[in-house]
Parts: sequence; C-alpha cells; structure tokens
Amino acid sequence: MNSVKKLTCFKAYDVRGKLGEELDEEIAYRVGRATAQSQKAKTVAVGFDARATSFGLADAVAKGICDAGADVLDIGLAGTEEIYAAVTEFDACAGVEVTASHNPIDYNGMKIVGRGSQPLSEEEFGLTKHLAEENNFSQPQQTGVVLDKKEVARAVYVEKVLGFVDCSNLKPLKIVINSGNGAAGPTLDALTEKLVEMGIKTNFVFVHHAPDPTFPNGIPNPLLQENRSSTSNAVIGEKADFGVAFDGDFDRCFFFDHFGNFIPGEYVVGLLTEVFLNKEKGATIIHDPRVIWNTIDVVTNFGGHAVVSKTGHAFVKAAMRKNDAIYGGEMSAHHYFRDFAYCDSGIIPWLLVWEYVSTTNLSLSDLVSEQKNRFPSSGELNFTVSNAESCIDRIQNHFCTSAGSTDEVDGLSMSFDNWRFNLRKSNTEPLVRLNVETKGDIALLQEKTSELKLLIKQP
Repeated sequence: MNSVKKLTCFKAYDVRGKLGEELDEEIAYRVGRATAQSQKAKTVAVGFDARATSFGLADAVAKGICDAGADVLDIGLAGTEEIYAAVTEFDACAGVEVTASHNPIDYNGMKIVGRGSQPLSEEEFGLTKHLAEENNFSQPQQTGVVLDKKEVARAVYVEKVLGFVDCSNLKPLKIVINSGNGAAGPTLDALTEKLVEMGIKTNFVFVHHAPDPTFPNGIPNPLLQENRSSTSNAVIGEKADFGVAFDGDFDRCFFFDHFGNFIPGEYVVGLLTEVFLNKEKGATIIHDPRVIWNTIDVVTNFGGHAVVSKTGHAFVKAAMRKNDAIYGGEMSAHHYFRDFAYCDSGIIPWLLVWEYVSTTNLSLSDLVSEQKNRFPSSGELNFTVSNAESCIDRIQNHFCTSAGSTDEVDGLSMSFDNWRFNLRKSNTEPLVRLNVETKGDIALLQEKTSELKLLIKQP
C-alpha cells in the first residue's frame, strides 16, 4: 500500500522546493503523473531550465506522464514561455516547465498550466497535489510515448514572438543582452538566426550567454540590485543603445538605458501601455495595485481603459480574459499579452521596446524620463515584522482620517492629494512589502517613505 506523504513543494501557484528535502525525482514523477491524470490529458508539453537537476526532474515528470497514459511533447531546454507557446500551438492538454527561476541554486520546481496555457484553478491544483500525495494512481490501458518536439517547438515560438513587431522597423541598435547563464541563450540564438534569415541586421552584445548550471555569475535575478552591474557595465562599456537582462527561465526581462541606469518595472509597464494603445485605440490595460499613477496617466492620455488586478499571474491572466485586455503589466517585470494566450513573456517586451526606440528615434531614457519625473516612486521595500496583519492595521489606523481613498484589492492602498502607498504582506515570508509614489515631488516621496518605515518598524 502506498503511504501518503505531505508534499511541501506545492506552493500557492506552482511547485517549488529544496532539493533532496522537498523535491526529488520520485516526487517529480508523482507530479507528472498527477498532472496528466487530473487534466485527463492526452498530451503534455514538458520543458526545463538550465539548472543541473532540471533534466533529471523533467525526465521523471515525463515518465509519470507516460505512465498516466499521455504522450509527452518534449521541447527540451526552454523558457517557461516556450511551454506556453507549445501548449497553445500544439493544442496540448497541459504543460510542465521544470524551473526554479530565480530561487537559490539548491532549489528547483515546476510551473504547470492546463489547456490553452491557462493557470490551473485552485481546484485543479489542489487535485494535482492530492493525487501526488496519495501516490495511488489509476491504471491506464496503455502507456504514453515521448515525442521529440524541440526543433519545431522553437521554430513555432520564434515565429510567434516576432509576430508582435514589424521586423522591417527594427534598426540595428546596439543592444546588450544578458541571459545570466540561464535558459535564454539558445532561444536568443534561434531568434537571431531567424532575423538574419529575414534580412534584419542585428547588433547584439551577449553577456553571460551560455547556459551554465553552476551560475558562475550568480543566480539570474536582475531584480536584485547586486545582480545589475554586469548588464549596466556592459551597456556603458559598449556604448550600447540599451540593455536587457533576463531571469533564469526568461519569463521576466529588465531594462537598462544607454547610461546604464536600471529602469524600474512600473515605468516599463507605462511604456508598453503606450506601445499597445498606439496599436489599438481604446484597448483595456490591466495593471497591479502597487504603483499605479504613471500607468493610469498613460492610459488616460492615450485613450485606453485601465483595470486594476490583484498581484500574481493567475489573477492578472483572469482579469485580462474577463476584460479582453490587450496587455497586462506588473511592476515585478511580468508582462502579459492577449495574443500570447494571455501569458507572460520576457522576450516580447524587449522586441517591442527595440521596435519603439527604432521608430520614435528617441532613446529609452528619453521615453521614460518624463514619466519618472512626473511620478517618482520608492521601489519595493521589504520589512521583516513579527505580525504582518497587525502592522498593516496599525498603518491603516494611523492614516485613516487623512486618506482621500482606501482600497484593499491587494493589501492596503491609501491615496492622498499628492502621494499614495501600497502595503502588502508576503504569502511565504514574515514580510510586508511597501511601495510609495508621489505626483512629481521627490522630497515628499522621501518624507513619506521615511515616515512609513518608522511606523512599520514600531514594535
């Protein structure tokens, strides 16, 4: 009889755990088999990132899928968005990307989607977890097979993402591209090859390009300040037009202007909002509630419709489907696209920015500097607290009489005449996360950020 083992690697939306303790190949087999059974799958796309353990875990996932009676569409080393594309384009019943993205080197995990690359519902994810824990699976009449889809999947993906731009607009700008030794390198090579084949001249400077499971230049997470210098220095040293850096599974990208300055995510959301509202007048844009004034200003000026969504890919994707939104953006560098099955991509944003810089003849710095001056923000600040709920209550009580408006779409947001803040608790750690923004007032931003810091740190 199979023993029931509680699997702590199942988190809120995905599978993620410490290797050898929370996740191993035996558990990966169960997750693969449970995914196929819970989705009543006939075909499941499987890919993996550049980590040393990812191939073995993906192989175990594939065995579990085959033993559940489904066929595996093997796309090999690939980014998460390549799984989204494969599931959609091949009409697969589900997809599994083995990745720990930007987690520490001794972690790994899986991102799972259903048909149409839709996030699993709470019920579907709960059933997958239950089946994996029970380890008592139904027996199919026959086992599935592994089908090699590596070349065709990549070709389909490259064609799909290039369809977001008019390639004839792309000027041979010097662009620094930092893959962080993650999974992006080979995909970028295929994309570059396709551009050359189309007669488009490129001038890319690749940094930390080759996948390397030891991550000799650090875990690829450009959201961390200490991980930005390699891109920034390359942009300055090469006199590049701009730079872009990817995380491990390249579903997030981060931008640097020609001065080597990192561009905070909320201004990238504003810029891509501008791009899409130029393409489709009156379109709906989804944004997260942490930093909003710049995005709302752009939407208003370009005649669009802004809708706020709770932070997190499942919520943003659901809001986009409900509102038929053309684009959704989070300040954490997740960007979602209606014509990419409402999924997030790290490759599509930099192609769009490359095209926009090419056609406007403005630098990336020019395109965002006015926004940054009009709506300066603090960036996300994290604080360890003993009780997140009581901390948020204390802040709300402090400001409740002076706030012009309060909402709790995601955490606590309070707006005043010339400034606002959002304070959220972490789902996984004893942390609260703070974002502050003002209307063109740096001094007020510093003053209110300092005031909130003191209030948060009160015992």
